[in-house]
Amino acid sequence: MEIIPVVLTIAGSDSGGGAGIEADIKTLSSLYVHGACAITSVTSQNTTGVQSAYELPPTVVSDQVDAVCTDMDVRWAKTGMLSSADIVRAVADRVKKYDLKVVVDPVMAAEAGGDLLEQDAVSILKDELLPISYAVTPNISEAETLSGMSITTREDAMEAAKAIASLGVKAVIITGGHSDGVDLIYDSVTDAFTEVPGKLIEGGTHGSGCTYSAALTSYLARGYSLQDAAIGAKEFVEYGILLSKNIGKGVGPVNQMGYLHTMAAKESVLRNTEEAVRMLEDDVNFASLVAEVGCNIAMAIPHAREVKDVAAVNGRIVKLQGKPKVVGCVSLGASSHVARIVLAAMEFDPNMRAAVNICYSKNVLAICEDMGLTISSFSRQEEPEDTHTMDWGVTYAIDSYGRVPVIIYDEGGVGKEPMVRVLGRDAVEVAGFALEIAARLT
Repeated sequence: MEIIPVVLTIAGSDSGGGAGIEADIKTLSSLYVHGACAITSVTSQNTTGVQSAYELPPTVVSDQVDAVCTDMDVRWAKTGMLSSADIVRAVADRVKKYDLKVVVDPVMAAEAGGDLLEQDAVSILKDELLPISYAVTPNISEAETLSGMSITTREDAMEAAKAIASLGVKAVIITGGHSDGVDLIYDSVTDAFTEVPGKLIEGGTHGSGCTYSAALTSYLARGYSLQDAAIGAKEFVEYGILLSKNIGKGVGPVNQMGYLHTMAAKESVLRNTEEAVRMLEDDVNFASLVAEVGCNIAMAIPHAREVKDVAAVNGRIVKLQGKPKVVGCVSLGASSHVARIVLAAMEFDPNMRAAVNICYSKNVLAICEDMGLTISSFSRQEEPEDTHTMDWGVTYAIDSYGRVPVIIYDEGGVGKEPMVRVLGRDAVEVAGFALEIAARLT
């Protein structure tokens, strides 16, 4: 039987299912670890805020930790809502008893509104729990409380992280969800700072802190380094926010299943792109459309935001002895050029997720018109300085047409081959368009 890591979450219950224990367990399960729990408080909570909270006796919290740790091989734990000083003390006692590596999410307020940590518990958290913890993951507001500093700049955040680390915790990660989206990692062992880049994403954020700390703990329990775990946790939360749904009247919750949906979408996109590549390589007629610089075909996952979210040939499609030949394999992030075409198109129509580039000729354009394909173009001579051709050119062609056309072409420039781009909903569709063009051309 396969053995998987067990992670214990010690936190409050959110009746709305968006944060707390509920968010933690969904996150842990999504990242292939077994989630066990010790509930500290039962909250009456929804997307609009916390209506009431019932704090469990500290002995009951301790008993839950005992039950899990005396039966299972628990090495990593995370904490969330520890509402009172007595509960913080009880948790710290059990952390020492079972020598647990702990990630502390210093929950002080609910995303939807409502205080979750008594003031006198903050000092106990700093004096008794943080000194025996592996990492703490405050947002800007929580970092200000823990450090006693005001944070308005990156330098302020670095000073605050060092101040928090001086309490004894090995690593401090100040998350950027309430500022610029960039997370700051301070490793007190190496005295090194690392930034995890990111940007603010529109979507439901209720439970984002819980989800982040649970994801971080999951990756750490699976053997990831601190930096890699932080990168993975950030990506997990970003997909959760991106794929969130409004389920109530207030702040929407993070969708902890968003990561799994994205992983499944990546597999589907890779298979679709591989099928399209086989279609092009198996049809000798396609050789007539292979550009001098080669061709590539790409398809993005839903909600793609970066080149790494787009599958393409890791190389290109060339013409060899009069036949199309694929040089390389299909993978995500393989082609910046064609991926940028797709990403630019998706800014206007998220359903247009695929593209292939083919050689330009007036005959090709005439065939596209006969096929009834929508067409637009741009001129490289009009391209502004300090821009990327695909970003600017595709955007210009779409703006000019009023929507995303199937065909976008340009007639080249100095040192630039003229090119036609065929766009569509998936890679198989654009490959089909290209093969019909090739058949009519020959």
